[in-house]
Amino acid sequence: MNARNTTSKAGANSLLARGRDHLAIPGPSVMPERVLRAMHRPAPNIYQGELVDITASIKSDLNSLAGNSGEVGMYIGNGHAAWEASLCNTFSRGDKVLFLFNGRFGMAWAAVATALGIDVQVLDFGHERAVDAAELESVLANDESHAIKAVLTVHTDTASASSNDLAAIRGAIDSAKHPALYMVDSIASFACESFYMDKLGVDVMITASQKGLMTPPGLAFLFVGEKFWSYQKNADLVTPYWNANTRMYPAMFPDNFNGTPPTHHLYGLREALDMLLEEGIENTWRRHEVMARAVWAAVDVWGQGGNFSCNVADEAMRSRAVTMINTPKGIGGALLALCIEQFGVVLGVALDPNPERKILDDAFRIGHMGHLNPPMLLGTLGSVEAGLNALNVTRGTGAVDAAAAVLANV
Repeated sequence: MNARNTTSKAGANSLLARGRDHLAIPGPSVMPERVLRAMHRPAPNIYQGELVDITASIKSDLNSLAGNSGEVGMYIGNGHAAWEASLCNTFSRGDKVLFLFNGRFGMAWAAVATALGIDVQVLDFGHERAVDAAELESVLANDESHAIKAVLTVHTDTASASSNDLAAIRGAIDSAKHPALYMVDSIASFACESFYMDKLGVDVMITASQKGLMTPPGLAFLFVGEKFWSYQKNADLVTPYWNANTRMYPAMFPDNFNGTPPTHHLYGLREALDMLLEEGIENTWRRHEVMARAVWAAVDVWGQGGNFSCNVADEAMRSRAVTMINTPKGIGGALLALCIEQFGVVLGVALDPNPERKILDDAFRIGHMGHLNPPMLLGTLGSVEAGLNALNVTRGTGAVDAAAAVLANV
């Protein structure tokens, strides 16, 4: 049963869970009313006119937000579709690639690569810190034959709530004088954390619609620079559906999507992009920074009198889109259930680094990405505080006040 159905069923027996449920998970994020209204319309002409113009403007604005002078292709699919599109357009079976892990979603992307017949080498940095660029440089420097075709990493891994220093990783590749393609998963970080594709020297970037882009799940994006095309030309994993060439240089409008376009996703995304452009992307990044620090301040206070902490100790290595919070044993799972049932607040489950073990009960996650303001965030933290009270959990006091102080001093 999904979270929304659970909320509805439990809410029928709850005194307080009325009004609109609030999603505080790391995607799908809260959809703005403007996006919902933009999608609430009849099906359009899919051959000419407005939809064709909207799609062209979406591609242009996505590249602008990404700081990419190259091309962007769109796929009807989620982040997993973006993973497969990036791999099928870039590699041949047997190609060797280096994955940098510091969370479960990086592992999942690598699993897709392995299933496709790609030779995956791994540098695993654990579940509580960012990639060590010096260690990467050493590995690449020792690859004297340049057998490694590409370096792949996640910007923000939502499972561990870590954030990698993309500039440092680029620096390590350059210092090793290695020709590897640089590929980044920005699914959780795009429009949430600072990212300029060209300036960072990223060759391939993927993202999706349901997080910082504030649009329903269902659109995946592949951004590429010039270096990508020599790989794509020789990749034997390219298929008609995933072919980036067709999508980025379509002969006819439907070729953008290999068929019927995702009409209402496009209307919603166009409105979401308008909102981001009105705010200014650097202002959006700054807002996410402040929201993240407000959550961290609350966690620090809880930890002063109890067993609470951010999963990533070093602030510089933390995501600005999601925070994983460690709790006493059993409290994370109990808190999630109580917040859904009693308050209509859906917190994020904590994913075990080992996919076979799935869910942790001594942690939870708060997504602070996308369409979010102080009342929404303080409401989430206040609901967590109320839940901890109901569960009689020992902790420091004044967490919501500490978060409010961060928000008040912008």
